[in-house]
Amino acid sequence: MSQSTAHREPQMPPPGPLAEVRAVESPWLTDAGRELRDRIRDLKPLIRSEAREGERIGALTPDVLKALDGAGIYRMTMPVEWGGTALGARDLVEVIAALGEGDGSAAWSAFVGVGLRNFLALQPKLVEEIRADVEGWVGPALVGASVFATTVGDARKVDGGWMVNGRWAFGSGCKHARWAMVGIAFDPAEAGGTGRGVVVLEREQFEILDDWHVMGLSGTSSNSLRVVEEVFVPDYRFLDLGEFPPRLDRIRNHYSGVAFRQSGRALLMTVALSSTAITLGMARGAMACFAEQAAKRAPFTLPYPTVADMASAQVAAGRAQAMIVLAGSTIERYADQVDARTDAGLEFGDDEESEISLALAYAANLCEDAINLLQKTLGSSTVSLSNPIQRFVRDARVVTSHGAIRVDPLAEQNGRRLLGLKPFPMIGAAVPQRGLAAPEKEPVR
Repeated sequence: MSQSTAHREPQMPPPGPLAEVRAVESPWLTDAGRELRDRIRDLKPLIRSEAREGERIGALTPDVLKALDGAGIYRMTMPVEWGGTALGARDLVEVIAALGEGDGSAAWSAFVGVGLRNFLALQPKLVEEIRADVEGWVGPALVGASVFATTVGDARKVDGGWMVNGRWAFGSGCKHARWAMVGIAFDPAEAGGTGRGVVVLEREQFEILDDWHVMGLSGTSSNSLRVVEEVFVPDYRFLDLGEFPPRLDRIRNHYSGVAFRQSGRALLMTVALSSTAITLGMARGAMACFAEQAAKRAPFTLPYPTVADMASAQVAAGRAQAMIVLAGSTIERYADQVDARTDAGLEFGDDEESEISLALAYAANLCEDAINLLQKTLGSSTVSLSNPIQRFVRDARVVTSHGAIRVDPLAEQNGRRLLGLKPFPMIGAAVPQRGLAAPEKEPVR
């Protein structure tokens, strides 16, 4: 060590106020994404104040639906050609997490809209029909129900189309949508193909059942749909599931905007990122509510002025914050990866997709753990239905119970690969393939 180095005086900051320190934002967060996120944050008081009524009616309230539509939520993954903003993965994570801070059901409504842009992979005639029909529509254009489920509806081939009936579960947003995309099973010996497909039904063709009475996400109108007497669906409103993955991949050749430069695999990963962003937002919302309530409430047992003065509450808040930060870092990192690889024209491999899906599910569970910790630390005052924290607890449990983001099945898939066993064939790393692979058809025109 030189003499000058050994006796160097430490450099002190100049006197006076320091310059503001700002976080370095992701380069993949766009102005359009920031603007929509900030509009949603401005709507948080309305969204949260209407959440209990949304639970009671089993759907978003008219005021919240109108506000989300006006903000641009149902256009955020639509093509620029349709007047949409076609946001990328990082933008969507920011927007949906902001919604989750207010209410999980509102965030779920936005997440469902992300997945439903997949209908652009359907027959061009149908896509154009839906586009023209929903111009000026308030809410999502289309709902999906039991598309990849084990139990779907029945269909039989007839001249010019299909005769369809059945019951389809979890039609999130169905009370606000104009069309429905539902899964069907058919006899491939008679009709060809894989034996599994989807058809799109007009609102007048299906019944919405009053069966969405659940512990959480009650305001998502995730009711079952039913067709008792067979209805006719023309051929152009049908697609074999075997054709779906390659058609998803070809969407990017037909529309403008960041979202439509994604490969089919990146698109499906964006759906997974959007669902886990719901829990991230709810965990952040629960933390804000906890801090506000802990500063006002006296503890039941220990002689502190407020819960916030309790060392145990301070530790719980710190631990919960660590969970939220780690989960957020994971979700945001992979959202950035999707956007970066899309920009560079790079793809994800099977191993990466499977690993990322597991990490995202684990992040969602970390958020749920943080919410539970905060609720238990604050105590029985949180169990009132007027308290947003209890709703975050219930809604988070429902999100992490979703089949596509449950940790153990995804861990098994990764464990098989790590231990040298062949993984199961999946779509989007989380949904099992149904039927056999169908031959390639003519590209979408």
